[in-house]
Amino acid sequence: MRRSRLALFLTTLVLAVTATLTGATAAHASAQAAPGPYVALGDSYSSGVGAGSYISSSGDCKRSTKAHPYLWAAANSPSSFSFTACSGARTGEVLSGQLGPLSASTALVSISIGGNDAGFADVMTTCVLQSDSSCLSRIATARAFVDSTLPGRLDGVYTAIRDRAPNAHVVVLGYPRFYRLGTTCIGLSETKRKAINDASDHLNTAIAARARAYGYTFGDVRTTFTGHEICSGNSWLHSVDWLNIGNSYHPKAAGQSGGYLPVLTSAA
Repeated sequence: MRRSRLALFLTTLVLAVTATLTGATAAHASAQAAPGPYVALGDSYSSGVGAGSYISSSGDCKRSTKAHPYLWAAANSPSSFSFTACSGARTGEVLSGQLGPLSASTALVSISIGGNDAGFADVMTTCVLQSDSSCLSRIATARAFVDSTLPGRLDGVYTAIRDRAPNAHVVVLGYPRFYRLGTTCIGLSETKRKAINDASDHLNTAIAARARAYGYTFGDVRTTFTGHEICSGNSWLHSVDWLNIGNSYHPKAAGQSGGYLPVLTSAA
């Protein structure tokens, strides 16, 4: 009788341990499974302008194999990867030409957008070529646009993403501060550099607020770029590139891998 009870106890114990180990193995396998479909939307900071190694089929959109969406996909092997971010894109271009791959099965969406709507290129052109007062005036105009008009445009994009990919985790990536202040640096005055940094902060604040209103994750890259701004001596951003003007004020390959990729990886 005792032997029978002992045998029953041991059998039950073995079955319990087996079930536990099987469950743990299944959970581990699930945790290691490749993520679902990933769609990368946005502007040149997402497409990888300035990083080189452009995909020939992307044409003027200049999607780079060194851009953070491409690097994330290579490292994480999602079940599918759709890369529709495009150089120069504004919110309207995202709505009209980038949302096709989104669906109810989309697991992850990343996007950087808003800088071109706010007139980023014109701000930088004005500040590089004109006086301090002209630079500050153009920045004031951009800041007013960010306050009055950009939130509505962002809402249009974020609503469209939610409607087309209701089950996706959405990561909205911001923009870096461009300049290291308090250093000797050839080019723009300290007044201009500080105003540009402050404008970037203002833009990030607006983007983050609208992203969080939709329950999206805001990926703040200002921390990862700290110490690697223009004038830092180890910049991850192009300054004015007179030989390839399109590269100007965009992340280098190091900025994509060291500045943007860790933020996306953490947020995803």
